[in-house]
Amino acid sequence: MTDGLFQDGDLIRVITREGALIAAGGAASLLQTAHPKIAQGVYDHSHGADDPLRRLRNTMGWLYAVQFGTRDEAEALSALVRKGHERVTGPGYEANDPELLVWVASTLFAVSVQFYQLLFRRTFTERELEEFYQQAKIYATILGCPDDRMPATYPEFRDYYAGMIHGLEITDASRTIAEQVLYPRLPGGPAAVPGLMAIRLITAGLMPAPIREQYGWRWDAGRERRFRLLMASLAVVYPRLPVRVRTLPREYYLFTSRRMLAKATRRPALG
Repeated sequence: MTDGLFQDGDLIRVITREGALIAAGGAASLLQTAHPKIAQGVYDHSHGADDPLRRLRNTMGWLYAVQFGTRDEAEALSALVRKGHERVTGPGYEANDPELLVWVASTLFAVSVQFYQLLFRRTFTERELEEFYQQAKIYATILGCPDDRMPATYPEFRDYYAGMIHGLEITDASRTIAEQVLYPRLPGGPAAVPGLMAIRLITAGLMPAPIREQYGWRWDAGRERRFRLLMASLAVVYPRLPVRVRTLPREYYLFTSRRMLAKATRRPALG
C-alpha cells in the first residue's frame, strides 16, 4: 500500500505486522497505567473489564489503521479517538494531555522493540532504533501531541524512558486495572487458562523491574527461567510460520476498523 503514512519497507511495518506482538500488549497497557493520571482516567471511564475483547479490538484496530491503513483511514480513526478522549477528564487528568500521549507512545515503542528482539533473536542497531523511534512518534502526534513534546532523538528517548521507569509511583487504581487485565473474564472458561497463564508470564517478564516490584508481582529465578524458556520456544516456532499466518490479526483488525469507519461516516440516503 502506497497511500498510507508508511511504506512496506519501513521498520514500523516490518515489526508491527507480527501478530505475536499482541501477546506483549498487557505489558504495554500496564506500563501505561503505571502512570497515575492514565490509571485514574482508565479507572474512572473505561469499561474494559466488562468487555476486554472489545477494548482489544478498538486498540488494535486503531494501531493497525495508523500503521497499515491509508492516510485517510488513519486520520479519521484517530479523530474519533481524540473525540472520545475529550470525555476522559477528571481531577488532575485529561486523556488528550500531551504528557500522557507521550508516555503511551513511548510504551508502545519500547515494548514492541523488546518483544520483537526476543521473538526473532536479533538486536537492532542504533540506526534502526532511531528510525523506528522516529516513526513511532506517530502514536502521539496523530492524536494531537505536538512533535516537540516527544524526545527528539532515540538517545533522548532512552533517557526520558529510564527516568519515567524509575520515577513513576503506581496507585491503587493501577493495581486494580492490572488485576482486570491479567485476569479478564473471557469466553472459553478453562480452555482459556493456559493462554492467560502464558500472557501473564510474558507481561511480568517484559515489565521493567521497578514497575514490576511496585505491582507486587512475584519474580524469582524460577519464573525468570520459565519466561526465558517460553520466549525461546516461541523464537523457534513463530518465525517459521508463513507470513500470511503471522499477519492474520492485522487483516482481521483492519477489517473491523474499516467496517466501523464505514458505519461512522455513512450518511442517510436522500429521497
